[in-house]
Order: sequence, then structure tokens, then C-alpha cells
Amino acid sequence: MMRDRKDTRRTRLQQLLWFIRRSDTAFLLIFAVLAGVGAGYGAVVFRWLIHLFTHWFFNGGKELFSFMGKYYVVIIPAIGGLLVGFIIYFLAKETKGHGVPEVMLAVDMQGGRIRFRVAAIKAIVSSITIGSGGSVGREGPIVQIGSSIGSSLGQIFSLSKDKVKILVACGAGGGIAATFNAPLAGIFFALEVILRDYAPRHISSVVLSSVIATVVSRYYLGDNPSFVIPHYQMNSIWEIGFYMAFGLLAALAGFLFIKMLYRTEDLFSKFPVPEYFHPAIGGLLVGVIGLWYPQIFGVGYENIELALYGQIAAGMALILVFAKLVATSLTLGSGASGGIFAPSLFIGAMLGVAFSKLTLILFPDVGIQPGASALIGMAAVFAGAAQAPITSILILFELTGDYKIILPLMAAVIISYLLLKKLSPESIYTLKLVRRGLDVHSQRRSDLLEIIMVSEAMSKKVIEVSMDLPVKEAGLMIKNTRHRGFPVIDHEGKLCGMVTHKDINKAMEKEMGDHPVKEIMTRDIVCCSPDENLRHALEKLGSRNIGRAPVVDPKSPDIILGIITRKNIISAIHAYMKEGR
Repeated sequence: MMRDRKDTRRTRLQQLLWFIRRSDTAFLLIFAVLAGVGAGYGAVVFRWLIHLFTHWFFNGGKELFSFMGKYYVVIIPAIGGLLVGFIIYFLAKETKGHGVPEVMLAVDMQGGRIRFRVAAIKAIVSSITIGSGGSVGREGPIVQIGSSIGSSLGQIFSLSKDKVKILVACGAGGGIAATFNAPLAGIFFALEVILRDYAPRHISSVVLSSVIATVVSRYYLGDNPSFVIPHYQMNSIWEIGFYMAFGLLAALAGFLFIKMLYRTEDLFSKFPVPEYFHPAIGGLLVGVIGLWYPQIFGVGYENIELALYGQIAAGMALILVFAKLVATSLTLGSGASGGIFAPSLFIGAMLGVAFSKLTLILFPDVGIQPGASALIGMAAVFAGAAQAPITSILILFELTGDYKIILPLMAAVIISYLLLKKLSPESIYTLKLVRRGLDVHSQRRSDLLEIIMVSEAMSKKVIEVSMDLPVKEAGLMIKNTRHRGFPVIDHEGKLCGMVTHKDINKAMEKEMGDHPVKEIMTRDIVCCSPDENLRHALEKLGSRNIGRAPVVDPKSPDIILGIITRKNIISAIHAYMKEGR
């Protein structure tokens, strides 16, 4: 009796797992929620770790190195870099750098697979880097942390590659949503940067994950925006023209950021010392800069807020643009861990302040406000560097909640994006992969069989034949429609077999024209599910050397939803390539 109960429970569990793997609805409700919860808690724990390490390094370090006076800040980033270098080198090299390219690599070339340990190690090394004064952001790491959690869920339950990739995007979007308290920005970051695809099957899962992650974050961190934004009021229609010109400056700043970051990385790769010492050297140089300009230490949100309220002088703001460029390039180029999102915002905010105060002197009647200019600069620099205009517009719109700023914001962002696209075909993220010799774009094109789902390629107009239809009439239908075969249905309209032109020709040779189709049809048929990708469908067709298969409801395998043929598969791939998706 006990064994029977165990067998029953095991059977039910197997049925549940089969349902989860096959049903998009179950996948959406269960795994997207789990990925969102994981990303939300990942963001909360990561924020706590940053606070903890900042206290240890700067408060504890001030006491420990009190004999150095104010110069103790030079040594703190070097110590953090030393710890980070050893952890990364010996435990998980993929946690080096800003994290997002590694997630893109996993999605494009590794079926979404990210090692289980990455989430924990990325949280530790990035929080040490930021806590010890490294000039990086927390958003890139939380993207990798959330993505690792999503990937691990998919791997544990042996989900298909396509579903694992969606879970990676769910974790990434949830991480951004939780960090900025901005679910829309999280959704579009995952779609625009990580997946680079707006397919419906992605959107629903990423939306749910981002919402759940935001709820978790708000529960622990409060419903407060990342920045307190001043009120914006357009004083003159001429502001739009000035902000378009400012978009050009933002693009140049983004271009300089990309070039400086990877040039610094090249310089460190030539250092004649072991790789695990590089972050310590970079940290020491950052410490020297921070001695004179401590604003460059860490994430820098406090100084961004000062810029938003115009409380930084134009000259200092301009100096901080270049100081932050150098400090971030040293931190990441030397191999430490952290993101480029916050540095982009910092650079844009300072550039915006300098631009505003210059225009107030030269064109006082236009009245460019420092806060508005700083805010628009934040979006414009990131939009250019990351080549993510939609994410940039939405994240700043969510932060302000003010529709009045949307016009100058869009103008500057689009100009920055278009110009930088001309200057650098690759974004600050994809360039890292290209430098490794990986052609991300061609890889995505060659992987279309895994990207396109059967539901997108199948024909929903299915010609069915009754099992009692005479063979000769089925032959006439093939002749008139030029189809090579039909699904056969029973008296209740349920799928019971397939009949092809070969079956009919053989039957006609045997003078079976008046016999019903049910006598010659194939009962052992190959079926596809709408949530399978084209690679699985093509493998099924190839295994039986057939040209078509009915598409059925996974819950009711005898209910026909459509039909998939080799011609459908070729047409779907052609349509995707033509649209540049």
C-alpha cells in the first residue's frame, strides 16, 4: 500500500513536471515568478553587501591606517582590488568586468547556461569592488546575478534552451527593475539589450518577472526612486534645439567612454605581472584620483543628485566627467567587477550640468535648467554607449514621472544613439564579445531554428479529411490543392492519423479507390507542439523522413491547432532574416 502511494506521488510529480515543461502558461506563472523573486532578493542582498563592505573598508580602513592621515583612501581600493583579483581568478573568471556581455554571451552562444556559482561570486566581488571605492555601478552585477538565478532554475528543471534563455532575460529584467524601482525599464532592458528581440513569448514572461522583482524590492527597500528629481518646466521652445545639440556631446562622451575602457583593458593585458594582481594596481591608481576627487569613488549616486539640483560648479562638473571616465576605465580595465550603467549616468549628469551652466551664460533667455540638463545627459550618454535608446528613455521617464521632460529627453537620446551608432557599430557591451573574436550578430542569425517557435511558423488553415472518406476522393483533394498529405479525423473531429499522396498512390495501384481512408492512413503519427522551436520540429520531420506534421494542443494531443511543413520552416526563417530580427 505504501509503495503504491509513493508510485502515485511520483507519477503525479512527473506529470506536473511534464506539464510545466510543455505548457507556456505554467512556465509563465511559475518560473517567471521564481526568477522575479530571485532577482528581487538578489538586488536586496547585493545592496546590503555593498553597504557592509563600504563600512568595513572606509570606516574600518580609516582606523586601521590612521597613521596615513587622509592618504589612507589611496590604499583602500588597492586592497579591495587584491581580494577581488584572487577571487575572480581562482573561482569564476566570468565574474570579471561589467557582467552584461557575459549574459549576452550565455544567451547567444551557450543556450542560456550560466554556472550556478556565478550569482554568489558576482555579488561578493562586485560589492567588494564598490565598497572599496572602485568606480563602477551596481546595475551590471545585478543583471548578471539575476540572470544566473534564472539560468540555474532552467537548468535544475532541465528546461529547453529557449526557455532557459527567457529565464535569463527574466532575471536580468527583474534585477534592473528592483535596482531602480522601475519595472518598465527592467522589461525593456531585458528585451532591448539581453535578448534583442521583442517576440510575444518573451514579453509576457519578462513583464511578470520584473513586476515581482519590483514588489520584493519595494517591500525591503521602500517605494523610493533612486534619485529625487527636481520639477521640470520648459521655458522656451528653443530648448529642444539645444538638447539636440547636447545629444551630440553626449554621443562623443559615450564614444570616449567605450574607447578609453577597452584601451585601458589592452594596456593591463600587457602588464608583466600575474593577472590576479591587475585589479590591485588599478585600485591603487583609482585611489590616487580619489584623493583629489573623492566623488569618483563607488556608485556616485549622491553626487548625481547634487548635479540634478545644480549644486556642482561647471568647472568641477567638467573635471569630474574626465575623472570618472579614467577611474571607471581603470577599475574595469584592470579586471575588477562592476557595471557601466551608473558611471554612464554620472558622466551624463556632470556633462549636463556643465552644458547647462555654459548655455545660461551664453544664452540666458533660453534658460536651460541644470537639473533637467543633467537628467537628460544621464539618459543620452547611456543610450549612446549601450545603444539602448528605449531603455534609456523609459528609465528616466519612470524616475521623473513627469511627461513634460519627455520631448527634450527623446530628442537628446535619439541624436546620441544615432551618432554613436555611426561612430561605433558595436555597443560598449557587444564590443567586448567582438574583441574576443565572436560574431554575435551572425551567431544569432544562425540560431534562428532555436529562436523561432512552431506557433509562429505553422499554418493555421488545415485541410482535414474524414476517416470514412473514399481513397479516390482524397486523391482528388491532393490533386486540386497540391498538398502532399492531410491529417485524418474521426467522427468527433479528433486527430486519428495522417494520409499522404504516397499512401493514396499505393492504394490506387491496388484498386482500393472505394475503400475508406482509415484503411490506408498512418496511425503512428509525428506531432509537434506550438511551444516547440523549429529545431525540434525539423528533427522530428527528419527522423521519419516526412514533410509535414500536425501541430496539436499539448493538453489534448488529439486536437489539431495547425500544421507545420518544411516549407513553413523555410518561410519563417526567411521572414525573420528579411525583417532583421
